[in-house]
Amino acid sequence: ESTMRIHSIGLCPLLAMLALTVADAPTVLAQGTTAITYAPDGRLQFPKDYRNWVYLSSGMNMSYAADAATRSNRFENVFVNPEAQSAFLKTGKWPDKTIFVLEIRAAEQNGSINKNGFFQAAVGNREAHVKDSRLKGGWGFFAFEGEAPTRLIPQTADCYSCHEAHGAADTTFVQFYPTLLPLAAEKKTLSAGYLADEAAAKSGTHP
Repeated sequence: ESTMRIHSIGLCPLLAMLALTVADAPTVLAQGTTAITYAPDGRLQFPKDYRNWVYLSSGMNMSYAADAATRSNRFENVFVNPEAQSAFLKTGKWPDKTIFVLEIRAAEQNGSINKNGFFQAAVGNREAHVKDSRLKGGWGFFAFEGEAPTRLIPQTADCYSCHEAHGAADTTFVQFYPTLLPLAAEKKTLSAGYLADEAAAKSGTHP
């Protein structure tokens, strides 16, 4: 499952990683000023400057999993590379070499002068959702441990099928990005799966 919104949210399980089958790795795939970089063994390099990218949205305690109530409070922040955002604003679709980063941060209370609610604290897991035409299906998920390069999450994982079935636009969870959902509707790029989910939710028949 995924927010990424990327994927995640309830993170896709950190399954045994598969090697990324990219014929000419190592390689840098660049569009504008942002580069998607793979190590010689196909692992995705951590995009260290992602917090300078476009901020899309934050969620709190979002999950598609039944065990969500057992998890600690957390925030999920989503960023996308600027060139991809610019293209989406024009077309309602994500261009090749789009990269999202989902950043999970602890939600804390009673810090400093705060008396109510939650604030964001230490960063935990981070994931990337990459649109790369050389990947099977054109998209790949990667889960980082710290800032070390990481391998592709196996494409049999639930996050792939969940995004394909329920992503509002171009297999991504634009339904959770309030600045982009109206634009996708205007560009008529909302997916049939998302529209069916919305109709079911409004009729009370959503599972």
